[in-house]
Amino acid sequence: MKRLLFLLLIFPACLQAQQTLSLTKAYDMAQQNYPLIKQRQLLTQTAAINIENLSKGFLPQFNLSGQATYQSQVTEVDIPVPGITITPPSKDQYKVLADVNQLLYDGGVIKEQKNIQQLNENAEQQKVEVELYKLKDRINQLFLGVLFLDEQLKQVTLVKDDLNNGIRQTEAQVNNGVVLRSNLNVLKAELLKSDEKEIELKASRKGFTDVLGLFINQTLPDNIQLEKPAVPVISNDIQRPELRLYNTQEKLLSGQYKIIDARNKPKANLFVQGGYGRPGLNFLDNSFSFFYTTGVRFNWSLSVLYKQKKEKQLIDIDKRSIDIQKETFLLNTNTSLKQQEAEVNKLQQLIVKDKEIIDLRLSVKEAAKAQLENAVITANDYLREVNAEDQARQLLITHQVQLLQAQINYQTISGKIGRFVRRVPQHRLRRPSPRPYRRARRTRSKFHSAPSSTSFSGGADGRYGRRPAPNPL
Repeated sequence: MKRLLFLLLIFPACLQAQQTLSLTKAYDMAQQNYPLIKQRQLLTQTAAINIENLSKGFLPQFNLSGQATYQSQVTEVDIPVPGITITPPSKDQYKVLADVNQLLYDGGVIKEQKNIQQLNENAEQQKVEVELYKLKDRINQLFLGVLFLDEQLKQVTLVKDDLNNGIRQTEAQVNNGVVLRSNLNVLKAELLKSDEKEIELKASRKGFTDVLGLFINQTLPDNIQLEKPAVPVISNDIQRPELRLYNTQEKLLSGQYKIIDARNKPKANLFVQGGYGRPGLNFLDNSFSFFYTTGVRFNWSLSVLYKQKKEKQLIDIDKRSIDIQKETFLLNTNTSLKQQEAEVNKLQQLIVKDKEIIDLRLSVKEAAKAQLENAVITANDYLREVNAEDQARQLLITHQVQLLQAQINYQTISGKIGRFVRRVPQHRLRRPSPRPYRRARRTRSKFHSAPSSTSFSGGADGRYGRRPAPNPL
């Protein structure tokens, strides 16, 4: 019985854990599911096969050949020797040869070729990494889009609470004959608009989660909760995969230097040649016979020295070209980082002002609420103040999400995406208690004028309170 009770207690917690998704987990799942990742294994297999084939250059090389010839003249000995008859060879000759060559020294060509294959694989693998890194930007847009819609839905819920409170108060006044029923209808119509807005936001959210589910190869439920990332750790150093690609390409070119030097060195190999034919090695014997030849062969091609210098000059040009590409990339990246840094600073200042505006709007709305209870103002007057506060809160939410995205974009551009500071415990994020005449401050949206699109160009710190957002830069 105790075991069953324990399972019943932990099951909801486990179920809730299964319904959450973090940004870093979405990165990993998206990369594992992306079809391009299969290219990594193919590149590894290709390099392994090429290296194995190059290693076989040290194995004995066999060659079988044969020929049948007819010549117009043959060597004849016309000097008469008493008692000796020298028979001239036949004009038709036949020969079958088997050659065996064993490489002894190749100047290091095979070794450098194997090194080139490994460096080329590293460069190709890094190209795949560059393409996979671009996937993170798409995941950022979808993930933050869902977070933005979640905040919008919270605002709609809070606005509906305010409207329901106003409706209850106005109904009592209508029943007492204090105000006209038209005031009540105004609030009810506004409540219906908030219902429509909620339907639109939920449909948009489902669209975002469905697309995100395709990227991570998971069917995400409608109630999936996305974990809001903590404030990213922002630094100025750049760790983009493109820089590693440039480095591997430079190493590949340096390896080509070595293979040029290796090709210009002498070669030595052991050979054995055996055959059967007519005539054999003894050309005075005009019969079919077996024969063989063995020895060490030395070869040094000096003609390659003619173009060695030019080949290295071409490699130097390629290296300079890579350096230019690297400098251009760093310039563009640093420019983007400066723009994102300015965006982060701007949004942090706007958020501070948004909170000050909300405090003022909240005090005005609370005063209007008291006036509505005493039938001093109409429902339209109260609704105007509610909408004004909601507009301020909606702007705060937009700036917060834009700030978070700007911070994540900074990390993505610098190549350190996924490095976040430890999240502050929730009990440390509680807002100070409001003054007695206020309700606890909440973040809401103006439901009838909130943007229907979730496209934005920034991010948020994900928190609301009196303290200004910390400067991550």
